[in-house]
Amino acid sequence: MSDRFVQAKLTLIGLVLCAFSLLSACDNSTPPNSGFAGLAKPSQDYAQVSRGRPFVFPRDHAAHPDFRIEWWYVTANLKDAQGQSFGIQWTLFRNALRAHSSGTGWADSNLWLGHIGLTSANQQRSVQYVGRGGVGQAGVSLQPFAAWIDNNSLRSLTAPDSPDPLAHMALDGTGKDFSYHLQLRTKHAPVLQGDAGYSQKSTQGQASYYYSQPFFQASGDIELDGKRYQVTGTAWLDREWSSQPLADDQPGWDWLALHLQDGSQLMLYRLRQNDGKHYLTANWIDPDGHNQLLGADALQLTPQTHTQVQGHSVPTRWTLSIPSKQLQIDIEALNPNAWMALSTGYWEGPVHFSGSQQGVGYLEMTGY
Repeated sequence: MSDRFVQAKLTLIGLVLCAFSLLSACDNSTPPNSGFAGLAKPSQDYAQVSRGRPFVFPRDHAAHPDFRIEWWYVTANLKDAQGQSFGIQWTLFRNALRAHSSGTGWADSNLWLGHIGLTSANQQRSVQYVGRGGVGQAGVSLQPFAAWIDNNSLRSLTAPDSPDPLAHMALDGTGKDFSYHLQLRTKHAPVLQGDAGYSQKSTQGQASYYYSQPFFQASGDIELDGKRYQVTGTAWLDREWSSQPLADDQPGWDWLALHLQDGSQLMLYRLRQNDGKHYLTANWIDPDGHNQLLGADALQLTPQTHTQVQGHSVPTRWTLSIPSKQLQIDIEALNPNAWMALSTGYWEGPVHFSGSQQGVGYLEMTGY
């Protein structure tokens, strides 16, 4: 039996084992209280996040293999001509199974996961894809930009050497009895989250590099149970990479991305802590793309109504107050039962809000 065959077999076994956990590091050193899907696992062998790193585009749209965890994440709020609302999610995760993960062929030790979701007011569909780096099944290329796993892809429609590959994108996702094919367009530059792209996650110093493109206009079609809908709406791209984005006392998070009627955008997250002193932060993005970091003392995010879904109690209606922005809104899920029943389950779906402003957005809740 050749060494190459043994290596491939061992890799395949590891891949199957890894598929049972969304972003675990696939070894026995993850402590039992390590937080959602092992994201709080110690990461000394990997590159670390530090404040003050300059972002360089388009290079930073590509992968960062020295870091343990990374994702390309798109959500969209859509409507058809009759006003029926839909939401889609497209996420590609890269998880390094060991430090120094880049390589060719089976020497590449990156595990890739794709999460594809479609939500309507009364339907929730989701599917997970698992792939191995180095063999062409999944990955990210830069010129031209493309992120893919199997036949699900986010790819640039601009020229291969374009300085802004995000200006015009194609997004394709498919699962059992559903699919979507969208084009995304924007004239805005990416927005750096946190402190110039350094996004702190806890008082202990956990952090990620984080930027977004929240200004996409989306159009295309979705198919659900054999029926096709022409849709338009807004979309949001998030890009994060880190090696340990959670502290060991943080079991999960509540994340919101909101499109406001006046053209502003708002990203906020609450990282829940076991002692109840949750880590809360937000980024207010003006219509021209300028942004302002808001700390926990500047806003109040309060769960109001919980929904029992697949054995989990999750808050599906919230109130949000930001006095400095004269914002007081009530946020509700389009479909309270939007549970992503995947290897590691979580709630993910479109929301709408009313109050001092109206709009739509997306809510993700993990660790419930």
